[in-house]
Parts: sequence; structure tokens; C-alpha cells
Amino acid sequence: MAEEKDLELEQVTAVTADYGEEQIQVLEGLEAVRKRPGMYIGSTDARGLHHLVYEIVDNSVDEALAGFCRQINVTLNSDGSVTVMDDGRGFPVGLHPKMQRPAVEVCLTVLHAGGKFGGGGYKVSGGLHGVGASVVNALSKHFMVTVYQNGQIYQQEYERGKYLYDLKVIGTTDRTGTTIQFWPDVKSEENPEGIFETGDFEYDTLRNRLREMAFLNKGVRIIFRDERPEEPKENDFCFEGGLREFVKFLNQHKQVLFPEPIYTEGIKDGILVEMAMQYNDSYAENVYTFANNIATPDGGTHLQGFNTAVTRAINDYGRRYKILKDNEPNLKGEDVRESLTAIVSIKMEDPQFESQTKSKLGSGQVRGVVDSLVSEELTTYLEENPTVAKAIVTRCVDAQRAREAARKAREATRRKTVLESASLPGKLADCSERDPAKCEIFMVEGDSAGGSAKGGRDSKTQAILPLRGKILNVEKVRLDRALENAEIRAMITAFGCGFGDQFDESKLRYHRIVCMTDADVDGAHIRILLLTFFYRFMRPLVEKGYVYAAMPPLYKVTKGKTSRYVYDDDELNRVLDEIGRDPKPDIQRYKGLGEMSAQQLWDTTMNPETRMMMQITPEDAMEADRLFTLLMGDDVEPRKLFIQENSDLVKDLDV
Repeated sequence: MAEEKDLELEQVTAVTADYGEEQIQVLEGLEAVRKRPGMYIGSTDARGLHHLVYEIVDNSVDEALAGFCRQINVTLNSDGSVTVMDDGRGFPVGLHPKMQRPAVEVCLTVLHAGGKFGGGGYKVSGGLHGVGASVVNALSKHFMVTVYQNGQIYQQEYERGKYLYDLKVIGTTDRTGTTIQFWPDVKSEENPEGIFETGDFEYDTLRNRLREMAFLNKGVRIIFRDERPEEPKENDFCFEGGLREFVKFLNQHKQVLFPEPIYTEGIKDGILVEMAMQYNDSYAENVYTFANNIATPDGGTHLQGFNTAVTRAINDYGRRYKILKDNEPNLKGEDVRESLTAIVSIKMEDPQFESQTKSKLGSGQVRGVVDSLVSEELTTYLEENPTVAKAIVTRCVDAQRAREAARKAREATRRKTVLESASLPGKLADCSERDPAKCEIFMVEGDSAGGSAKGGRDSKTQAILPLRGKILNVEKVRLDRALENAEIRAMITAFGCGFGDQFDESKLRYHRIVCMTDADVDGAHIRILLLTFFYRFMRPLVEKGYVYAAMPPLYKVTKGKTSRYVYDDDELNRVLDEIGRDPKPDIQRYKGLGEMSAQQLWDTTMNPETRMMMQITPEDAMEADRLFTLLMGDDVEPRKLFIQENSDLVKDLDV
């Protein structure tokens, strides 16, 4: 029980800015970390691997929050290691009063030993789980710390959490800070006892997170460099404008209602609140919240305070200046947040979260503080900028009217009972199973492919919904307009779970929704249109992992009596090398799913025993929103540039 209780510790109250050996409190050892790594970093896949970097960077950011660090360098090295260097105070190197070992060693070899756990080292601290560098050390096959402090350079190395030699002085210096280099313990034939399934760090994943950290901590420079490719890549992130620049970045491919975001920063009752917001020409709501640099995707009290303040301020202004008529109802929260991009970030001592995953802030006092500060700033802004204020309120009133139109359209698409499937639009061939966990529905392009899919499916668990042509691009329209599209109505009715703010996961009839389109450019376009619809109007489908993309083969290779299905050109060349090119094999190129027989479609694309499917998940909601806007929005030039920059990823193009 003591271990479980300690795991919930994350943020700390500090009484002093001093940071020495006496501020390092020891709570427990590292014994359990290697046995149960998922308990500390979430998983041992790519997500857990990247989490190691975040934990080390979070330590440096904590130094920045305390006012002692201005620059953090993160480097992916060619030998598979990662180096994080900062110019903070450096780990304390004196003897720990209780352990009688150097404090830096204690921090790195004892779980929950550090300045964050009641020792007075930090006033505000982040970290996704608060387990810090000691867990990274435990899960690294090799780990090296270098501390610059007191005019000297100290160094110590570790192997799987155990130190290899005593802390030693290796030189002199005129700087302060800490450098950590670690090699993750990756499983391999040579290292079967390793922890991680992969050691491949994804540059884009780390870049997005480090950029986010720089936005959230204005003035802190984070330099990220990848030394692995022949031509190293580097990003230099430093945003003096903080959240202002964050919102501008998120809106960069959208038309905005006013050029500079509305911004406020203030402190009340010991809670620092920073907020930036800006309306754009889309119809999506994008409000992101953070607590001590930790993303809180499920919101919480800071989001509640923000929503209340914005809704009240805009309603008050609309009534005061008669933009909202006396016979019109008040705007609802969803009306005032349509087209809004906003960031709400709070920093405080000892925030309380509603779960161990830290996805929802529960600190009650935050609601009123955020409400007060945001309400005051927004009310003042609207009064001082009447032209912009009128544009905002008018847009919100339009959203209210569209919501009412969508409500009426919703009634026409609502499915009253599952027994109505025979009369559903869109030629749905339903399955007989009624347990959603066992059911899957295939969105199939065209009647020809639909016929093959219906003939080849397992009718007990697999439903088929043929779609005619390309559905509406919902990135450019409101919900009421989208509901005029017959194919969109057919999908909504078939899924049974509603959409928008009335989405109800418990009513979802299929736990696998599969986009099964041709393996060509048109098929890819139809798939992105479907994904855009799911992400904008049924986002939980994507977030909860219900959406998949089928992976049909491109070729069928036959030589003699043997046939093999091939999924891309690289695989085709490998197969041809394997079976021989003389005498020449017969190669059939599938231009579309409709060219396959029912049996072929089942064997290659629909049979759970043999098929390949790609699960669609938004690893980064902000990046997903940015890409949907870039790829499907009105701004042509950024999309053209994106295609040019990524053209090398397209190996086989049908024109």
C-alpha cells in the first residue's frame, strides 16, 4: 500500500528556493521498476520509450519554472542514446544526510527521491507521473550524469539503475547545469532481458512535445537535434509570446477573425493562470488545457472556469448591445466555442488530479480563479474592440442557429431501434450479431466492391455499407450542412451512437469501423474524407480506437501453381527476388477492390486470420487538428507545400 500511495505523489509544496542535499527526501527504492515498467511509464512500446525523454526534459523544465534554467538541449545520438543538457543549478552533489551518499546518486537510484516530494526544492513541478530520472535510469542499459556545479564537473555512470563507480570530479567549469545521457534497455536477440520493444525514437513525436513545452514556458529555449540521419535535423524553439504564439501556431492555416489572440496572465490565491484565445473560420472547437505543463485532455476545473467565463462574457455583451435579440435564447457553451482555438494553462503547488493518468484536473479552487481572470480580461477586450466583439457575437449567434437546424436534422437520422436495419439508407447489409465488441462495419467504396464484400463477408459479425463516390468534405461546412449529405446520414444511422455533443459511446453498434477503399489516390482521398468526418463530428470514435483502415493488396503474383498477394512495391521486389524472375511470373495489379472476387477480398482484406488493418489513433490531438486543417481546409498553398515536402513518401502513384 505504501508503494501505491507514493505513486500518487507528483507535485510538491516548497517553502524555500534553496536546493541542496537536505531538500532531497527518500521515499522508496527502484526494485519494482524493472519488474513492472508499465506501472511507471505506461507501456514498453514506442509511447513508453518516448516517455523516458519527457521525464528527463521535465526535470530541466522544473528548473526553468523555478527560475534557474534558460536553455535545454535535447539530442538524439547516432548510437541510439539521448542526451539532455540544461543550464540550471545542477543536481546537488553533497552527501545526503540520511543515506550518506551523494544526493545526485540518491536522486537517480531511489524512486521518489528528489526535490519534488516535500523537501522544499521546487515550488511547482511537472512530470507526467512524477517518477523522474530514477525510473529512466532503472530502464536504461547505460546511464551517465554529468553535473556542473561549484566550479567543478562531477560524473557518475550507471547500468540498469546501479552505479558503476562513485561520483567523481573530472574537471573544472565556470557554468552550472546537468547533462544526462541514457541508452534505453531495448530487447534484442543479444539482450533478451531488455525492457523496450523498440529503440527507435520518432523525431516528429519528440519535436511536437518539445515545441509544446517551449510554448508553455515562455522564454525557455529548447534546442532539439537529431544526429542519426546523414544530414542532421535541428529545431530551435523559444517563444517569448508563450501562449499567444501557441494559438497563432494552431491557427496558422486558418483565417482568423482578429490578428492578435486575446491574452491574459495573472496570479490569484497562489494559482498562476495563463490563457490565450482566438476565433477562426473553421467550425471546430479546439480548447486545450494544461496543469503544471501536463496536458489534461479530459479538462477539469480549469476548463470549467474558462467555459463559464467565456459563455457569460459573450452573452452579456450580446445582450447589452442588442446583438442578441430579446426573443432569442442565451448562447450555449457549444455556440461560443465553435471556431475557437484556446489554450488554458495553470501552474500551482500540489494540484489534485481525478486519476493516476493526470488527464483531468480536480483542484476545486482553480475553477473560480480561472473564471474570474478570464471573465475580466474578455469583458474588457470586448468593450475596447467593438468591431471584433460584434463579429464574435454574430458568429456565435450563427452557430446557435446552425445548432438548432442540426437538432432538427438529427431527428431525421436518429435510429429508434436496431430492428430498423432493413430499411436503413445506404444499402447497409447488417450483421446478425448484437454484441458490439464482436461486430465490425466496412465502409466500402462503390457498388462493385460492395457486392464483392457482401459476398465474401462473415455475415454474423461483419456489416457492409457501400458508399457512392466521395462524401462531403466536412472541414468546410457546419454540422447542419453535413447532415444534408446522404452518405453521412447513412453512416450516422448505421453506427447508432449519435454525433457531435450527443455522441453516446454506449450505443455504438460496431467496435471496428473499417474504411475499405481502393489502394490508389482516389481511395486515399475517400479515406481521408471519412477520417475527417469521424474526427470532426465523432471524435471519440478515433480517440477510443474504433476506426481502422483496411490494407488491401496491390498485386497478386502467380508462378506455377503458387500465388501470393503483395501489398507494396518493395514487397513485390522481395517476392520476385525470392521466387525468381525467369520464367516471368504473372503479376496482376489491382486497380480497385471491385476487381477482386468475393473469395479474394475475404482472403486478403476481410478475414481476421489473414488480413492486415491499420488502427487510426490521434497520438497528438493538436497535430491531428493541424493536419486535417492543412489537408482539407481552404488554404491551398500550405497543402501544396506539404505535398512537395512529402512527395518522397509516395512510391507508387496512379495518375
